[in-house]
Amino acid sequence: MDFEKISDDVYVFHSAVNIGYVHKGDQGLLIDAGIDQSAANKVLRQLEEHHLPVTHLFITHAHSDHFGGAAQLQKKTDVYTLAPFFEEAIMRYPKLEPMYLFCGNNPPKEMRNKFLEGSPIRIDHVCWEGLLDVGNFHLELFYLPGHSDYQLAVKVDGILFAADSYFSKEQLHKHKIPFMIDVGEGIESLEKVKNIPCGGAVPGHGVFEKDFQETVQYNIAFHQAILEESVALIRECSEGVSHEEIVRLMCKKREVLAQNVSSWTLFRTAVTAYLKKLVDDGRVRMELNDYTLSYVLKEDETA
Repeated sequence: MDFEKISDDVYVFHSAVNIGYVHKGDQGLLIDAGIDQSAANKVLRQLEEHHLPVTHLFITHAHSDHFGGAAQLQKKTDVYTLAPFFEEAIMRYPKLEPMYLFCGNNPPKEMRNKFLEGSPIRIDHVCWEGLLDVGNFHLELFYLPGHSDYQLAVKVDGILFAADSYFSKEQLHKHKIPFMIDVGEGIESLEKVKNIPCGGAVPGHGVFEKDFQETVQYNIAFHQAILEESVALIRECSEGVSHEEIVRLMCKKREVLAQNVSSWTLFRTAVTAYLKKLVDDGRVRMELNDYTLSYVLKEDETA
């Protein structure tokens, strides 16, 4: 876990999930907490070595790779914890994530893992988009849904911690179908991110870039390519294609690694988000035939 200084008071822990850090006087703000106790301990150890305090924690959204280490931080430091509206409910009741991924049913044991279900935490302050002064910190919070319901990016001292509103090119090609719950909102968020004035941005997964707009535009093009691939696959099925079948076809075409139920449910959710965008745009319609949900192209898309 590399500890990089970005500006006088702003740092980032580069790891599988980036963790931001801001130092102001006798206070220190962490932005996200990593996936588990081990990640949290590594952060605390490095901060202690640099004689830097930890007093506040802001969590950008309720995915366990971003808040899974928070319980350990609270245990060791009693850190004042802030989280977005709606997302905070999942952090307090983490079983909600594997439950909604499993269509609202009680999830099977194999989905009750640290990748889908972090440890429950205390939330001291619920946040919305806008300006927020807390302790020694002046934060500007930006509502960027799409990857999650009420994800908030944080701009502090001119640096934007963009959460999972966008991914590095490497991460996009690694996962092949990025996790989304609403692609339409996600693309709108990407357009918004491009126009946020700042001295550089840190994505949740990737590297700090002063000029990050090209990477954001690449994300937009990546989403649009998946949308067109989805249309092409549905077009090949003249009678329409069932929900489960289009998930299978998309995963196979993109050669994703869905080797267990947990990862498969993530890809199913993501593919569904692209299908919803096509339905919302009027390019595809949903039909219910013989108890099966299917997707059919609108007439002007069949050519």
